[in-house]
Amino acid sequence: MGIYLNPNNDNFTEITSNEIYVDKTMMISALNRIMKVNNKYVCVSRPRRFGKTIAGNMLSAYFSKGVDSRELFAPYKISRDPSFESNLNKMNVIQIDMNSEFKNELDKENLLNNLQDRIVSEFIEQFVKD
Repeated sequence: MGIYLNPNNDNFTEITSNEIYVDKTMMISALNRIMKVNNKYVCVSRPRRFGKTIAGNMLSAYFSKGVDSRELFAPYKISRDPSFESNLNKMNVIQIDMNSEFKNELDKENLLNNLQDRIVSEFIEQFVKD
């Protein structure tokens, strides 16, 4: 669908097609469990160079309404978990990789304003009907 709002699963597909990929999909099961209680915010943190982008791409591919990821996750542990179907591609997801945004933004002074404009544009395109 969008770049920021409900992105596709291309990034996670690329990661899983590498010769070495360590299955961390059971993180999704833990998130599915806590989403049923009254947790509004979840922080998935990792030390520097320990897979924050990979985790973000995996979570986006799983939750995003912008794509059908059933086959992508079929070979991994999460597909055999009872919670697998509960949230698969059922959420509106906003995914922002701030490192990439900063690196690719020519006008660093207005990074946040420009990013906000792009995200708002996607929201309008997706949710505002004429």
